[in-house]
Amino acid sequence: MAETSIPVRTCVGCRKRAPVTDLLRVVARSGTLVPDPRRRLPGRGASVHPTSECLHAAERRRAFTRALRLPGRSPLEAGPLRDHVIGSSS
Repeated sequence: MAETSIPVRTCVGCRKRAPVTDLLRVVARSGTLVPDPRRRLPGRGASVHPTSECLHAAERRRAFTRALRLPGRSPLEAGPLRDHVIGSSS
């Protein structure tokens, strides 16, 4: 029987490759970064480890704007994503 492979993605924070099961998918909705733990929301997504270190690194490098291919350099609101990451780590 064939073994199913787990897809691998790169974290936009630390730039390390990991299985999608270890990463949190993030999408942009109306200028806000929204966590997508079920990986079902439509649109382009970015993957990040659900840790405050990786989230901070991604925000500092403005990696979400590049990874999500958003036009311009408009800042994204990360409040819901930050709440999700901090809530899941405690």
